[in-house]
Amino acid sequence: MAAAGPDKPRVLVTRKMMPDAERRIAAEFRATLNPDDRPMGKDEILTRAAEHDAILLTSFDKLGPEFIPDLPPSIRIIATHSVGYDHLSIPQAKAKGIAVTNTPGVLTDATADIALLLMLGAARGASWGDRMVRENRWGETTLVSPMGHDVSGRRLGILGMGRIGQAVAKRARAFGMEIHYHSRRAVGPEDSHGARYHAAFEDMLPHCDFLSINCASTPETRGIVNARTLALLPDGAIVLNTARGDIVDDEALIGSLTQGKLAAAGLDVFKGEPNIDPRYRSLDNVFLLPHIGSATPGTRSAMAHKCIDNLAQFFRGERPTDLLTGD
Repeated sequence: MAAAGPDKPRVLVTRKMMPDAERRIAAEFRATLNPDDRPMGKDEILTRAAEHDAILLTSFDKLGPEFIPDLPPSIRIIATHSVGYDHLSIPQAKAKGIAVTNTPGVLTDATADIALLLMLGAARGASWGDRMVRENRWGETTLVSPMGHDVSGRRLGILGMGRIGQAVAKRARAFGMEIHYHSRRAVGPEDSHGARYHAAFEDMLPHCDFLSINCASTPETRGIVNARTLALLPDGAIVLNTARGDIVDDEALIGSLTQGKLAAAGLDVFKGEPNIDPRYRSLDNVFLLPHIGSATPGTRSAMAHKCIDNLAQFFRGERPTDLLTGD
């Protein structure tokens, strides 16, 4: 569906957005929308991009390493409906002169809420408890089995103390948790919520009954949660991931879960999603969610409006607020 207005910039929107955002982008641009929410492959996006000046895409779009180099010269800006941008090559975009923006800030609370859901769900056995009720196996419960794990008063380690990590720390305080964190640099006292800073990731791990992964996927963090680092956690620790799947070595995590090193895991993101390692589905001590950290109407609407704001700024000749390809 395309909006009229021959003098307006042409924007290709690869997935269906919230209705208020679609109305706005259709009014402000010559927008090609996707009302049926039909997934487009890389080749289709590249072909349709030739008739547009900009692309509003999402982390659901699986684009591959040659996407940016193969874009037609008409594309001047890409707005990604996500905070993470590991599905795009920023160096390639800069080399090709294409601006790239993302949507930080507006999904902090929703994602932090999911991190706490993962913590509680993994620790207290939400997956197997739900199945027992649905399968009419409630009668199998006894005073000693099955059992979950305490959350209140335990130790939480946060990998990545950005906006989302800080929001997780704030929520964890309500459970009386002792909080530790590792980031590239320490944050101020008003943002740490009393958490203790560890300059080295490895130094934090022995203090983590729970490890919450909240960092960006970068060359430095990909695979940082691996057999070596998982071995540094206390026995019976629980790992939570709302960041990106490739930060975790699946083989190492699954091994730690099956061999008893870890008590449980709560995962909202996976490497290669939605085609996840099938072994996760068979593990009773893993609480699984389908990457829904930002999946509330208010959050998804705010993310879309962030994209539109950035596009509008760019085509007015202004620097977009959330520019990733700037100096």
